[in-house]
Amino acid sequence: MDKEVLDSVQRFENESLSYDPIHGYIEFGPQRAVPDHEVAEQTVIDHPWVQRLRQIHQLQTAWLVFPTAVHTRFQHVLGAMHLAGRCARQMYDSLKSIDRGTPSLAYVETLMRLAGLLHDTGHGPFGHFFDQFYLARFGLNHETLGAEIIRRELGPLLKKVRRNPHGVLPPDETIDPEHITFLMTRPSGNDAAEMPPWLRLLRGLFSGIYTVDNMDFVLRDAYMSGFSSRIFDLERLLHYSFVSRYGLTIHERGLPSLVRFILARAELFRTIYFHRTVRSIDLTLQDLFASSHSRLFPGNPLEHLNEYRQLTDWSLLVDVGRWPRSEDAETAELGVMWQDFLSRRIRWKMVCERTIFFRKGQSEESSVFHDERLFEEAVRKRLPESLREIPLRFDPPRHVHRPGARTPAAGQNFLFDPATREIRPLDTRELYREIPLSYRICRIYALDSSHAAEIAAAMDDLVGGDQADDPTNM
Repeated sequence: MDKEVLDSVQRFENESLSYDPIHGYIEFGPQRAVPDHEVAEQTVIDHPWVQRLRQIHQLQTAWLVFPTAVHTRFQHVLGAMHLAGRCARQMYDSLKSIDRGTPSLAYVETLMRLAGLLHDTGHGPFGHFFDQFYLARFGLNHETLGAEIIRRELGPLLKKVRRNPHGVLPPDETIDPEHITFLMTRPSGNDAAEMPPWLRLLRGLFSGIYTVDNMDFVLRDAYMSGFSSRIFDLERLLHYSFVSRYGLTIHERGLPSLVRFILARAELFRTIYFHRTVRSIDLTLQDLFASSHSRLFPGNPLEHLNEYRQLTDWSLLVDVGRWPRSEDAETAELGVMWQDFLSRRIRWKMVCERTIFFRKGQSEESSVFHDERLFEEAVRKRLPESLREIPLRFDPPRHVHRPGARTPAAGQNFLFDPATREIRPLDTRELYREIPLSYRICRIYALDSSHAAEIAAAMDDLVGGDQADDPTNM
């Protein structure tokens, strides 16, 4: 066979394909295509730390409300890996022009793809809920835990990855696991001081306003929940993005697509993640975790990594499913409560909802709604005296539309103005400034709706009737 033909078909040997409903075909490097002393992307994908994500729902409890939203963290990280590779190839030239010390395209693309693939490695059952109600007990979150898993468990393997479907690392380059952990964790203090400029500039694609993580999950969650098949224009958003010396920058022609993404993401939070029944389920789950956490896992995951690797949605739900038959009375009682939870016999019913928006110049910290305890005290004080002690739960979930000065994503995204040929902060454009900084959906849950009118009146008195959204909107 002609050498030209062999060369042209060789690329088929260097890739495998996984079909994805969001991105189409996702390429990855198969183990058969690398020498014995190397590790292919497939081997990392097949590693137990990544495969366990097949058993953790992407939408922590929303799958109990939206029947088709049963996709997993595994599907999401493959999508994030794919997007990370696309961003690396598109933005490499602009990155190299800023920092001549930037490694090869093959290194940057492989690094970005691995960071996208591994960014959720530290997640436990029920995702972000587990961060708040278990990992936080040990000063951890899924990002810091995931970084330690990479250092302790995956580091030697990752150093042997030397190629992706589009390129091979030069002999003098080796993947640095610390570069991966830097990209996948949120900025904190002066943690970027020792990192090279090119790596600092790439961090905005993992912790800025639009990232390989949230671009994938917004598309995926909207599609899988039935909310929207194409909730924002990914292609246009990426097409007009590049890296400047300031960080991730978007040309003004892409700004409407960015604004659409920000608003679509906020609407997804309102409609899916913060759905009133989803939050009611989470309130019930909070109570269960408070009583069950010592039985669910033996302690700090950093001290029990082998056990943590086995801890997933599936393993937890199988375990609690056995509890009703336990000889220990307290465990058996908890098991019955878990069965009620899984049967959707949810204790708390939403009786009142108002949405509070915060714009630039408005202090969210000075509002009673920023603290659940202050929110509760303010409402109870306005209830008729006979109702002030009735069982109620107060839930003010918050979503950040666009980052303020004190958020991790602040200062990582910029705008190119073609009229002045200058790069500016995004908030110099009125289209961006019109987006609120954040909002809180302030809800009150009760055991029944018998006092809904009095509770709503107290809430309206607190927020001011002219500021309150119609509670029937959702």
